[in-house]
Amino acid sequence: MLSVAAKAALVISAVLAMEGVATLVHRYVMHGIGWGWHRSHHEPHDDLLERNDLYAVCFALLSAPLFVLGADRPVLWWIGVGVALYGLLYFIVHDGLVHRRWPFHWVPRRGYLKHLVQAHRLHHAVRDRDGAVSFGFLYAAPLDRLVRQLRARSRSGGEEAS
Repeated sequence: MLSVAAKAALVISAVLAMEGVATLVHRYVMHGIGWGWHRSHHEPHDDLLERNDLYAVCFALLSAPLFVLGADRPVLWWIGVGVALYGLLYFIVHDGLVHRRWPFHWVPRRGYLKHLVQAHRLHHAVRDRDGAVSFGFLYAAPLDRLVRQLRARSRSGGEEAS
């Protein structure tokens, strides 16, 4: 039987790991070979759904087996909770706050949520697959660093520049 502390540690670790996985997938898959799906997210539209939403389905397919396998392996079940929680946080922060895909809008005026919104807007300053900055969803580097990276990438034609 897992203690409450162990369960919390598994959930938090899974959320943190998913931020790393999502950042890498966003940078190297969505802005790489998977641009065909992700492009819809960088183009203006009025549709309820976008092809990019298929990535949420892919991430859900990571979480679901953890719950099934975790039926008799509590460690896997709690990792599945963390992966699912990350998906919920992504939906709230990215789809809700940043992209306003909810029927109501709230704009954070200060603090970390405002920082995340601003960083993701810098990410969307580039409409093409190359040259973007800030690929995380729940973590964003300091804005001044992101602005410097964006300017450097713009000067280098979209190539990676730190």
